[in-house]
Amino acid sequence: MDILGMMKKAQQVQAKMAEIQTELENSLVDGEAGSGAVRVQMTGKGDLTKVEVSDELLDPGEKDMLQDLILLAHADARRKAGDLAAELMKSATEGLPLPPGLKLPF
Repeated sequence: MDILGMMKKAQQVQAKMAEIQTELENSLVDGEAGSGAVRVQMTGKGDLTKVEVSDELLDPGEKDMLQDLILLAHADARRKAGDLAAELMKSATEGLPLPPGLKLPF
């Protein structure tokens, strides 16, 4: 077992993870629901940055549906942000001997 090599690789992974955190903070993902009637935008870290609602949903009788669609659009964007984080983390840990079943914090 090459301890020095593993330590060097761990330092490289740590640096790459810091880069990924910055990239996720600066990345934007979009989610939608109701065939595009509600759209949301959020950062790769999950911070909601924008909500767009189609004019036809602004009927007071549609309030419950609108609220549900906003939640669904946010969930869609959140899933996409998770996919982005997983993709970036996979590239950062490639070649590192991680224990089986280890889940990264994304």
